[in-house]
Amino acid sequence: MIITIDGPAGSGKSTAARKLAARLEVPYLDTGAMYRAVACAVLRAKVDPDDATAVARIVSTIRLDLDCGPTHTRVRIDGHDVTEAIRTMPVSAATSRIAPQPEVRKRLVEDQRRIGAKLGSFVTEGRDQGSVVFPNADAKFVLYASVEKRAERRFQEMTADGEDVTLQDVKNNIAARDGVDAKQWAPLLEQDRATLLDTANMTIATVVDELMRELQTRGLLSDNP
Repeated sequence: MIITIDGPAGSGKSTAARKLAARLEVPYLDTGAMYRAVACAVLRAKVDPDDATAVARIVSTIRLDLDCGPTHTRVRIDGHDVTEAIRTMPVSAATSRIAPQPEVRKRLVEDQRRIGAKLGSFVTEGRDQGSVVFPNADAKFVLYASVEKRAERRFQEMTADGEDVTLQDVKNNIAARDGVDAKQWAPLLEQDRATLLDTANMTIATVVDELMRELQTRGLLSDNP
């Protein structure tokens, strides 16, 4: 069974995907972490994220490894664990600049499909999982919330991790990413191709309960305990 959860930055899709995967006891594929890993590699190489030629060279040579468990995704670049390093504000800003580049997308979509084929059943989240990467997924969801609410959530996460950022910085970053990312998940809203869930006033537990309820309604949980 393949379940995709797409949506804008800060909508809660990563946490929801982890919690849902844990509930279902299947792996969790964090595709956003893959884009962040490339951005991290670009910054460490002191390359301009807007230099598509240089970025393409990096993405074609790095070794990107993911360890996908029900509650986590550990990320390594060329053997070095960058799971924590990819969550900083500079990496977030660079990610929105490298993510639309054709060579980056081509490489990572191929990697995601390869990983998915090995995993079999899994929950995956991103911005194009149901529309591009896994169009034949068994269930597709889009999570969203207002920019203000999403910025507040991300700000709290980053400051809790010791990041020196302001709420306005985070809001600006999210707004910029929305401009790039929306076209990737927006097609899922056409002709009801995905279930839309507004998470603004929902706890993560409630979000996961709603996802489980939809899976149950579709008859996808009959073989699960």
